[in-house]
Amino acid sequence: MDEEFEQLTVPPDGRSPAEQPRWRQDFPIDWPQDEYLSRREFIKFLLLTSAAFSAGQLWFLVANFLRQREAAATAQVIARVDDVPVGGSLIFKYPADDSPARLLVRVDEETFVAYEQQCTHLTCPVIPHIDVGELHCPCHEGVFDLLTGRPLAGPPRRPLARVTLEVREGNVVATGIEKRTV
Repeated sequence: MDEEFEQLTVPPDGRSPAEQPRWRQDFPIDWPQDEYLSRREFIKFLLLTSAAFSAGQLWFLVANFLRQREAAATAQVIARVDDVPVGGSLIFKYPADDSPARLLVRVDEETFVAYEQQCTHLTCPVIPHIDVGELHCPCHEGVFDLLTGRPLAGPPRRPLARVTLEVREGNVVATGIEKRTV
């Protein structure tokens, strides 16, 4: 009697429950009681999920735009020209104290370059090798050109983000960040 109580519908092939294959006895599914999902509910689910993903992408775009705008609008004194010797470097934060580390390098008497200090491969810190004109990432032997920030060797494919600089009244001033993809 318990078996008849559990069996609410007739199997699709019409045979009695005792004649059913072993897999159907082990995994009985009562199709009318199975959760039914209408097309309308499924489309509603897809639209809500798509809207959530779109809102997330829009948030990233807005946040990136605001971050770039903040960096472009902020001019910040990094160091005095005399504080960085030729062939020397300095780590600084820009545009805010909670920003990632940036690297200022004095190439010669008049040339300063500044980049993101994180390698574009796996965010390991890059180290300047001014004598050979390179920025070196020791984690996976990545090499970037010192003057352009473009990758020369190793796994990095994207160039380092460059900090735009000006020299004003004996100070090195950061004026913005160029995010480059090529």
